[in-house]
Order: sequence, then C-alpha cells, then structure tokens
Amino acid sequence: MDRSSEIAAFLRTRRARVSPESAGLAPDGRVRRVPGLRREEAARLAGVSTEYYTRLEQGRAGHPSPEVVDALARALRLDAAEREHLTNLLARPGGRRAPVSPQRVRQGLHLMLQTLDHVPAFIIGRRTDVLASNHLARAVLTDFEALPVQRRNLARYYLLDPEARERTGDWEQIAAETVAMLRLEAGRCPQDRRLADLIGELTLKSPEFSTWWNDHRVLRRSHGTMHYRHSLVGDLYFSYESLQPPGDDNQTLCVYIPEPGSATTESLRILSSWTTTPRPAGSDEAATP
Repeated sequence: MDRSSEIAAFLRTRRARVSPESAGLAPDGRVRRVPGLRREEAARLAGVSTEYYTRLEQGRAGHPSPEVVDALARALRLDAAEREHLTNLLARPGGRRAPVSPQRVRQGLHLMLQTLDHVPAFIIGRRTDVLASNHLARAVLTDFEALPVQRRNLARYYLLDPEARERTGDWEQIAAETVAMLRLEAGRCPQDRRLADLIGELTLKSPEFSTWWNDHRVLRRSHGTMHYRHSLVGDLYFSYESLQPPGDDNQTLCVYIPEPGSATTESLRILSSWTTTPRPAGSDEAATP
C-alpha cells in the first residue's frame, strides 16, 4: 500500500461520516460541498491547526505523537479497530521487507480443536489463512485441509468460492466484514507480500471486493452471529467467539456455538455422525507460509 494515499483516504472517509451537528458545531451558513466534516472542522475538534491536519491527511506530517492520534480518534469518533488502524498508518515505516516464517499451530491447540468436536472450530492466522480446523468446521464451511496450503484462506473462500454464497446466510455482510479484517491486517503488515498478492487476486476475481475495499472500513471480529445453510441438515444458526491464544497474537481461535437444545444442536449431532473421523493432529500440512 502507498502510505500517504492510505492515510488520506482513511481520514477523508472517516470525517465524511461525522456530521457537524452530531459533533456540536454550529451552522456557519456556508454551502457544504463534501459530506461530513470539513478539514478545518476536524482540525478544530482535534485541537490542531488546519495546516497541520491537512499535512496529516496528505501523509506529510511525519509521525504524530500518541496524544495527537488520540485527539484525532476522538474527533472522528473512531472505534477501537479504527484507532488501531490509524496508529498503524501513522507509525514510522519499517525497513526492508523481511521474510515471513511459516505459521504453525501448537500441538495443544490441535488437541483443543478435536476436544471441541461437538461444535465447529478453526484457527486463522495472518491474512485470514485457515491454519487448522476440526471436522465440523470442515463440514459446515468447507474442507480447507483438502485444499492446497496456499488456498486455505477465509477471505478467498467467502469471496471467490461460489459454494460460500450458497452456504452463508448473510453472505454480503460476512464477506464485507472479512474485507474489513483484511484492511486492518494490511495496515498492520504493509510489507506482507503474500497479503498484497491476495488483495490483488481478490481485486481481479471478485466483483464486490473493490467496492468494499475502497470503503476503508476496518474490523476486528471478536463475536457475533452466523447463519449457514447445509445441503444435508438445512439452516444452522450460531453465536461465534474469536479468541487469541496466549503466546501468539497472530492466531485466532474461532468457535461456532449453537443455542443449547436448538434445532442447530440436533443438526450438528446428525452432521457429526455423517462426517469422517477427524484427521490426526500435528500434521505438517497445518503450516502456511
């Protein structure tokens, strides 16, 4: 990503969401040619000069202090993920692109996935790569572990696999949220060549990707609801929780939890009886570049 362009687009789209009225600014009688706040209004709310804010939005203001970043976040009403993204964009650029070591899932986490054999569970890593999954996750979503290692990716599944559109009840929302997760990752790891290649592939092959990508939305998905349709057992409804295991903040354990006693719980029991025996844990195939 071009850092200056990313800063400019992110700040511009964020201030476009904030109306002067909601920010407590009195009408000045001038015709508004842009949605949301003007640059001078955003600067006033953040307690910086218009000149400085303009240089910030153009990526020419160097590396602002944490206090300035906090003031901008408050003025533009950024949530936690957006604040993190802004901090990443305004951080001092890193040096030469370093090779990224393969990600591997600890043996204990593999065993945890198999222990959670009554619910779908999987682990994602950098770039939304799917590092490991249990047999119900493979049955409800897709069998990631049957794919070549380079294709085991949640964003690629939702955006490029036609089956995902059929299986995912709220496909448009989930796919857009996954793009927002990639945007946050891109701000955190701007020199990740494999991430850049994935974004390029999605841009070329997904009709919707560019629209969502250009919204500059960012998201850290921690919990919520999911709805899937399965050809054998019908509709499946879950609450999900995403947790980062201690010791590796680049891996996330995702667990889909049905309501106790619900039709989904019974459908999972049936689906589990029809699926194959879980694969052995600890396979080298769990590693992704």
